[in-house]
Amino acid sequence: MNNLFPAATFGSWNGLFGVLGETWVTGEKEESTYNLQDISHPRDSVAMLASKEIMKFKSYQNQANLFVKEYLLADPLIPYTSIVGGVFACKMVYDLTQLFSTIHFKSYSSLTKIQRIEWNNRAISTIHAIFITTMSLYMVFCSNLYSDYQSAELITVRSSSLSTFALGVSVGYFIADLGMIFWFFPSLGGYEYVIHHLFSLVAVAYSMLSGEGQLYTYMVLISETTTPGINLRWYLDAAGMKKSKAYLINGVVIFIAWL
Repeated sequence: MNNLFPAATFGSWNGLFGVLGETWVTGEKEESTYNLQDISHPRDSVAMLASKEIMKFKSYQNQANLFVKEYLLADPLIPYTSIVGGVFACKMVYDLTQLFSTIHFKSYSSLTKIQRIEWNNRAISTIHAIFITTMSLYMVFCSNLYSDYQSAELITVRSSSLSTFALGVSVGYFIADLGMIFWFFPSLGGYEYVIHHLFSLVAVAYSMLSGEGQLYTYMVLISETTTPGINLRWYLDAAGMKKSKAYLINGVVIFIAWL
């Protein structure tokens, strides 16, 4: 049987029970919230500060990932962002090659101005060749994109974000290299280079934008395998090593690669 306390008596007890965090009304238990003031230790403050910094970093990281996913790698924008990325990559390789060669290659300083420009330009060509050859071999032989069991869609119209992105980077390279050829014409190449780059640019750009014939485009781009060897041959010649064993071996490797 529940006991009822007088209101006057209950008022005095309520103050005490309020401090203890609980009150008894008509024999029933009613819980109330009791908050204690936090006493922070210096190490706790450092931990809280570090935790806040980590949270901020993760927030920035999530925003960056969202930006890349929703904008830079969004399907409608991939062709354009990859082209711009390809052009900027060419500029970065050119500057790094100039810096690295000045420090580590004594023969670089003895070259003429146009030879140094071609030296840096061929570094761009070599990096692009390695990149696009790797991507071409992967897309043609390793990727399931063009597998007979992957899709009922015609193989000539199959494409993906990755295949389009790689072709866009290649388009960016052809634009940058063609610009340098025109700017220093004919020092970096004559009309044959201009025609080659224009045809390559149009073909790769069409395949990238339309999504058509990307498999065959990659099959043709595998031929870039020989470019690093050709550029190395030029480097050996420019460095005065034309009569070296390295120059001879390089020639043999290029011959085998063309086979």
